[in-house]
Amino acid sequence: MIDFIQQFHPVTQALIATLFTWGMTAAGAAIVLFSNTVNKKFLDSMLGFAAGVMIAASFWSLLAPGIEMAEGLHMTPWLVAAIGFMAGGIVMRLTDKFLPHLHPTLEMDKSEGIKTSWQRSTLLVLAITLHNIPEGLAVGVAFGAVAANLPSATIGGAIALAIGIGIQNFPEGTAVSMPLRREGMGKWKSFFMGQASGVVEPIAGVAGAFFVIHMQSVLPYALCFAAGAMIFVVVEELIPESQRNHENIDMVTMATMVGFSVMMILDVALG
Repeated sequence: MIDFIQQFHPVTQALIATLFTWGMTAAGAAIVLFSNTVNKKFLDSMLGFAAGVMIAASFWSLLAPGIEMAEGLHMTPWLVAAIGFMAGGIVMRLTDKFLPHLHPTLEMDKSEGIKTSWQRSTLLVLAITLHNIPEGLAVGVAFGAVAANLPSATIGGAIALAIGIGIQNFPEGTAVSMPLRREGMGKWKSFFMGQASGVVEPIAGVAGAFFVIHMQSVLPYALCFAAGAMIFVVVEELIPESQRNHENIDMVTMATMVGFSVMMILDVALG
């Protein structure tokens, strides 16, 4: 796989990787074509697993390489990490504040962002799209970092990140399509809306790779920015969403630890 990916330009590599992550979102959404319901414990566990993957990816694939790159470029590592990480969280907070969206398990009166007359289906898709922006950006920046030829950025590490993000995208697709189906929307339309939430990942991935390739001086900041954005999503939404049912908390917590371990293994083994 590594030899196949290496033959392409870094921007093309980012596109291929994020098309894969989008495909995993579509695969998760496709469950609605075969079933009208999904076990709540299973879905909560998968969301917890996704949170673990994103936490591990934020450190091993983004924050740690960003700090190493800052050292290699004779920057102040802790300052770069702090600025980039907090900037990622702040940007996501502002997006969360103003972009209209609705978390899957909530009623319409609990929608966030600017109040609109948009339909529930649109708001549900936008909620998952909000997750996918930093995920696509993270994958793109990781592949763009490889082009900088710094020791801390490897093609294996970038591929590991894409695989991890793809795995955790599966339940996110399901989390959109299933609620829409339960509300009476047709199977195919529910699937279409579910997979649509992942469309933004190839766009963000290509933009992230292109940006850091042409502005390598900001690369350490970009990696830490992506880490901060992903941690915001985990803490603000994935963990609370997965633990709404208090009976499942212990199981979901273990699923989070499994997700963390899987991503850690992927990054250490491939990176």
